[in-house]
Amino acid sequence: MSGSSSAAPAPSPSAFFQHRHRHHGGMMHMTFFWGKNTEVLFDGWPGTSLTMYWVCLAAIFAFSALSEWISRCGVMKAGPASFGGGIVQTVAYTVRAGLSYLIMLAVMSFNGGVFLAAMAGFGLGFMIFGSRAFKDTAGNQTHTDVQSHC
Repeated sequence: MSGSSSAAPAPSPSAFFQHRHRHHGGMMHMTFFWGKNTEVLFDGWPGTSLTMYWVCLAAIFAFSALSEWISRCGVMKAGPASFGGGIVQTVAYTVRAGLSYLIMLAVMSFNGGVFLAAMAGFGLGFMIFGSRAFKDTAGNQTHTDVQSHC
């Protein structure tokens, strides 16, 4: 034997990545792109239908605004100590965190429309539920500034 090995070299991680995505019919985007032909959160959704793409954008928008509402509703504010109130507050926090992670995963589709829908939902949700645009905070000394999601 002249030092040659008969074993085939191990495939590279990039070859596995390319094979996996060719099986699903295309490459995963790693830069922002525009168009209705995308996958968001679930395999094949919204697909290539323009109607389903608009449903997807509306859902992302609504989830973003709902996340802002949950962040700023009375349930999340401090109050007297009680076990029941703590449970309700914990459930509201968990739902908000779950929505936020789903929105993050949707934006990771790198579709420009999905990104804009999420930002518009967060922005409108904050404007309605968190800003001074729709409520008078002059007499309210317990009003806090913009809350951080960190």
